Amino acid sequence: MCCKINTPDVSLQKPDKPYLVEKKRHTLGRRKWPNKCWYFPLGENLINQHTIAAPVSVSGIGLHTGVKVSLRLCPAPANTGILFRRTDLEGFTIEAQSRNVARVSYATSLMKKGVLISTTEHLLSALAGRDVDNVLVEIDNLELPILDGSARPFVELITKAGIRRQRARRSFIRILKPVEVVDGMRRIAVYPADVFRVTYRIAFPHPSIGIQSIEFASGSSNYATEIAPARTFGFLEELEMLRKNGLIRGGSLENAVVLDRKGVINPEGLRFPDEFCRHKLLDLIGDFSLLGHPLIGHVVAERAGHAMHAQLVSRLLREKNSWKLVSSPEVAAKAIPQPAPVLATSGSRELITVVNSE
Repeated sequence: MCCKINTPDVSLQKPDKPYLVEKKRHTLGRRKWPNKCWYFPLGENLINQHTIAAPVSVSGIGLHTGVKVSLRLCPAPANTGILFRRTDLEGFTIEAQSRNVARVSYATSLMKKGVLISTTEHLLSALAGRDVDNVLVEIDNLELPILDGSARPFVELITKAGIRRQRARRSFIRILKPVEVVDGMRRIAVYPADVFRVTYRIAFPHPSIGIQSIEFASGSSNYATEIAPARTFGFLEELEMLRKNGLIRGGSLENAVVLDRKGVINPEGLRFPDEFCRHKLLDLIGDFSLLGHPLIGHVVAERAGHAMHAQLVSRLLREKNSWKLVSSPEVAAKAIPQPAPVLATSGSRELITVVNSE
């Protein structure tokens, strides 16, 4: 299957009208991919910053803590970024920035002066996917609600609130040269590109997962329907070990895809055949929002996860010669359609390699 990919058009005149492009047929392992994908032109969301139009609230339980929590999103002034406020701790605030990342085991958590906010990635992904730059997130406990295990409830919450365009222009981190993090068979890298693009690949020795890959490019046309609904997942055989370590105390079939050795045990099954890979992409979008600015570059990830996402974000911010901060008009002028990358293999070890698709 070829995921619907949002890639900008140079015209910028009809942001919601898709156009069809041809791609050379290629294979990933033994799987053949279609040679056509829909690309969506880039809208005006590229230029200005945005916040939500009105406060909106939701309640639920934390995936790992199992505790009840209420969350409220509030509009925020331009250049605020995403700011978390612990209302149960006299309004203590933590910026959604890489410098505040504390834990990346099974979730992305933030900490400042000993105050923790856990499992932030699904909300951050939804905000990034809907091009919301500035928002105040009020919560009355240490972990965000897991809701249904995806970002879709947060997207619906943002839609309910409405999105308001602000006068301030957006700034972007444009990648100038490749940066890579490798850990054995796992790797993640970012390359120069004219839009935010992701190629993500996972491999699990399970009959319901196996090798999956997805390609995605920015624009907001398909995030809500193609990426946001993908749920977090876990394995039944790991349940006891995780709970002994204080994790997934709030986990259930209502907020996660659970697999036994034979397959998915959720009665409703999967939302997508490749829901597992889509959820990894969802997590990456949230984790990369901790850069503090939208990214203009092509991220390629293989068997990665929260820890490797955080490592690459941290390394990018340290290696300041690998990127530059650019303005919205500069990005709009350079935004052109790009062919989706071909996923190639090398020897006995399968790697993601960006090659010319022509």
